[in-house]
Amino acid sequence: MRVAISTGLARDRDAAVRYVVEAERLGVDSVWTSEAWGTDAITPLAYLAARTDRIKLGTSIMQVGSRSPALIAMTAASLAGLSDNRFILGLGTSGPQVMEGWHGVRFDPPLTRLRETVDIVRLALSGERVQYAGKVYQLPLPASEGRALRLAAEPRMVPVPIYLATLGPRSLELAGMVADGWIASSFMPDHAEAFFEPMRRGAERAGRSFDAIDRVAGGVVAFGDDLDTLIAPRKPGFAFEIGAMGSARQNFYKQAYARQGYASLAERVQALWLKGRRDEAAALIPDEFVLQANLLGTAQMVRQRVRTYRDAGITTLHVSPVGATLEHRLEALASLVALVREVEAE
Repeated sequence: MRVAISTGLARDRDAAVRYVVEAERLGVDSVWTSEAWGTDAITPLAYLAARTDRIKLGTSIMQVGSRSPALIAMTAASLAGLSDNRFILGLGTSGPQVMEGWHGVRFDPPLTRLRETVDIVRLALSGERVQYAGKVYQLPLPASEGRALRLAAEPRMVPVPIYLATLGPRSLELAGMVADGWIASSFMPDHAEAFFEPMRRGAERAGRSFDAIDRVAGGVVAFGDDLDTLIAPRKPGFAFEIGAMGSARQNFYKQAYARQGYASLAERVQALWLKGRRDEAAALIPDEFVLQANLLGTAQMVRQRVRTYRDAGITTLHVSPVGATLEHRLEALASLVALVREVEAE
């Protein structure tokens, strides 16, 4: 099982770079950036490519629909070239609130757009002339002056891995069919089959092995003996995820927790959040919920959570170490890396 981290450069660029450089020294396999409606996912990776040598650089996620598939392919070719083939292209649909409210792009049909984007990006990166007749994308446009073009950058001798960040059963099935890797969110390893069963179904339909798909999941890492102080700060984030990351009608994160056995809880948390009773919504989150979604507690407890992720089928443990200072975060990360190595050696 590999170890991955996330970062961004907006708040403290120098500290973020040092964190990634030290993580590389510790043997961390990959660093990931994401985008919503703040900084984009690509620019920080271009900066980090020049400051690192080995660590893989991935987007988790780049929003499809905000860019054309051709631009995504051009960007992937650029990052792969700058980083000596360390780039991983993570794609996702985002949601209607962001796509329609921020980008002004219709959200529907998300899965068709995602599937066609993967097809076109792979075609473009292969160096072939891009001709595609899909439901969302037609290249060149019919009855136009457009020409079928090849990517002018050097064809990728080493293919750019494409990972998908998906949550719903149909999108998980798509990941099983076409993705090199899968990026989890709202995930508890104790209920991994809620995600893996549709992914296996997709892999079987495509005639490929489920084991060929890198499965990336994890959570916050914090060491300590006082569980109350480790658990309490996490609850408002889960209440926000369930209550605010989507509309009352469509919230993919809430639905994911419901499929893991928390349907009643998710309904009550969302209802309180939408009424503006956010503290009450956070207070409803059980301690068990927080513990199952993270790696918290003594070294022995964290080691057991590492085993749980491994035994559930996670192949890349994606962690967010917490600490009062950068040094404390790095100490937590070093301890986690050591525990992963111990578990892998068992």
